[in-house]
Amino acid sequence: MLDESLLDTPEALSEADHRGLLRGAAEAGARVRTAARHAAEAGVGDLKPDGRPRAVLIAGPGAAATCVADLLGTLAGPGSPVTRLAPTGVAPAAGALRWELPGWVGSVDLLLIATPDGTEPGLSLLADAAYRRGCTVVAVAPADTPLSEAVEGAHGFFVPLATAPYEQDEPAASAPGVLWALLTPLLALLDRTGVLTAPPDALEKVADRLDQIAERCGPVVVTYSNPAKTLAAELADSLPVIWTEGTSAGPAGRRFAAALAELSGTPAVVAELPEALAAHSTLLAGPLAASADPEDFFRDRVEEPPALHARVVLLRDRPIGGLTAAPAARDLALSHDTPISELEPEAGGELETLAELIAMTDFAAVYLALASRA
Repeated sequence: MLDESLLDTPEALSEADHRGLLRGAAEAGARVRTAARHAAEAGVGDLKPDGRPRAVLIAGPGAAATCVADLLGTLAGPGSPVTRLAPTGVAPAAGALRWELPGWVGSVDLLLIATPDGTEPGLSLLADAAYRRGCTVVAVAPADTPLSEAVEGAHGFFVPLATAPYEQDEPAASAPGVLWALLTPLLALLDRTGVLTAPPDALEKVADRLDQIAERCGPVVVTYSNPAKTLAAELADSLPVIWTEGTSAGPAGRRFAAALAELSGTPAVVAELPEALAAHSTLLAGPLAASADPEDFFRDRVEEPPALHARVVLLRDRPIGGLTAAPAARDLALSHDTPISELEPEAGGELETLAELIAMTDFAAVYLALASRA
């Protein structure tokens, strides 16, 4: 059950936030600036690449590395394919994970390693294997770790992770600060190599947009004027059905689903419009529909837990060519008595709108996690 009164009690939110999630969301803009500075100090601006890599491979543990690969692949487009190397192993522990390079990897490819840990033996072995193949290695990880030493031994390029003193030794992989600390240096690097466009002024605009969202969605802003708190309250006791429209909205929606699962234990399904309408139409017509349990009105509100019903969350970027499936999405949801929440970013560049969608949903996932545990 969600304690909605806690949402409007900043002191109680702070007391419940043992992992520093709210602070990480609020300081996302500052984390982008710090990470960009680390990249500049490491020498990203001085690199003179021979050309675009044939392919970009990304390795790292957890939801943060998965989201980084998803975001970079979306921003890069088909010009330089971005592939995530999924780990294998018997457990999600640093010592148990292993990564393997595809057989075709060679000197014209680029390996990116992104981790908030840096002690994973599998990543150090991966850096060594890439060096033997002639593949360029770049890593973003904590300094003075086995991985940093392995990258140095592989004559690779290393950027120290932008960390915060309040973070735990093992922060949640979906924590807002972790994502931006890993993503920002790689954006700067891939801009330099021509894979995507993310010049320093664009990264500064991303930081500014994140600051603006922190002002709108911070813990001192009351629920009725705080879109993130409002969304968290709407998702209480619901199955989020996340529909996305637009290039940038896709990875933002997948990031939201991962954050909901890891931070608050809330399951969610996600799909892109217009395919989502066919993929989830049966779901909305089934037992999860709001109208599926007419006896729910007579439920004992004290003794019986509320029934889980679907709620559509529509994340929209700018429509492609003016075409949009949003009206059809609203009609489908409402025809099954399914409530719908909508988020659409303010106008701006692709990086800015993407950052806004991620920041808004990050705040919502954090609020839902904190208020659900009260």
